[in-house]
Amino acid sequence: MKIFRLPDLGEGLQEAEIVEWHRKAGETVTIDQPLVSVETAKAVIEIPSPQSGTIKRLFGAAGDIIRIGAPLAGFEGESDVSEDSGAVVGVVETGARVLKEAPAAIARGGASIRATPAVRALASRLEVDLAIVTPSGPDGVITAGDVQRVVRILAQAGPAEPLRGFRRVMSQNMALAQAEIAAATVVDDADIEAWPTAADTTIRLIRALVAACQAEPALNAWFESRSLARRVLRTIDLGVAVDLPEGLFVPVLRDVANRDAADLRRGLDRMRADLAAHRMPPDELRGNTITLSNFGAIAGRYAAPIVLPPTVAILGAGRIRKEVVACNGAPAIHRMLPLSLTFDHRVVTGGEAGRFLAAAIADLARAD
Repeated sequence: MKIFRLPDLGEGLQEAEIVEWHRKAGETVTIDQPLVSVETAKAVIEIPSPQSGTIKRLFGAAGDIIRIGAPLAGFEGESDVSEDSGAVVGVVETGARVLKEAPAAIARGGASIRATPAVRALASRLEVDLAIVTPSGPDGVITAGDVQRVVRILAQAGPAEPLRGFRRVMSQNMALAQAEIAAATVVDDADIEAWPTAADTTIRLIRALVAACQAEPALNAWFESRSLARRVLRTIDLGVAVDLPEGLFVPVLRDVANRDAADLRRGLDRMRADLAAHRMPPDELRGNTITLSNFGAIAGRYAAPIVLPPTVAILGAGRIRKEVVACNGAPAIHRMLPLSLTFDHRVVTGGEAGRFLAAAIADLARAD
């Protein structure tokens, strides 16, 4: 039997969830016919058969999570797919079981969990993760009563729902950002009273972000933490945070500085349609140089948006509100747009962040 393993699906992707098998064991398939659909970092990808022949075995079922390089299908007969295809042997996760190759959970606050062997045995027997237990014993020691308390809470909450697909990737990315980025946030308001009534808020924000990158290019950059090297990038490839029921997506609008408003709007509409249909190509979900989050379309005034490495900055926009301001020495009611700029302070100075935000505010204040 010749083994076909889950191929590399793109930079940074380590696992995928089986969505649907298009062929069954015992069926004959020709090369490039659809074999299986898998869900990975915010996209559903159809994987074709690498060869013609009879399928002897399928590894995993719909809902299982497999690692890159894990066995996917076994073929009978002549084949150019070797037993070593994929090189890396992965582990299949079935049902709700935890992936065997997944890293151990980081202890609370980076500190070790303190519990006696008896309490650890109790937690194991009752299937309680000690990382979610708040200790009440001396010096932060978890007691048997603490474990029992969590058991009662979990019984009321119902069964755990494993994170899958998009939400699983989001969880991993947020943990990476929290562990690596030295985040700092600066906030201010843009007076947008001069805007025409029909102004497209997102397009205006993109234009302002471009103006800010041109005024202070240091925030349109990637940081290589291992080598402590910064790359200031000439092209502005903008990641736009999109909220959908499945989770948070950040598709990329390429070269936004050289596109007009109509082209940008068409690009945004196409991205949302592709995301809703689960047909967004993986390449369009990575490689951004800076990020925009218009969370104010839902709610909120200010925030501390998350910077994902290797980028070094994200601009967040809050809900537009009316506010009394001083105008030519007299009070006036103007529309105000709250802005929150989070940056990686390992790379970006406070002065650079301030100049970036000031340039964005100046552009947003324009009437045209």
